[in-house]
Amino acid sequence: MSQESTPQEPSVQPGDLVTLRKPHPCGSRQWVVSRIGADIGLTCTGCGRTVLLPRHEFRGKVQHITRRPEG
Repeated sequence: MSQESTPQEPSVQPGDLVTLRKPHPCGSRQWVVSRIGADIGLTCTGCGRTVLLPRHEFRGKVQHITRRPEG
């Protein structure tokens, strides 16, 4: 079975930088993807806090995905 993403399911990999719609209480909107599974693990680039978001919540909160450089 192919793992192609649909428009509702943004494709992310560990190490990708994502911008969320609302800022974290520390003021940063940028997060690094740290874990992929049933939940998406994110680490705040401002304060280092880690959170786990269910995939359906992540889809609604993500605004932009920046791929990590290959290599």
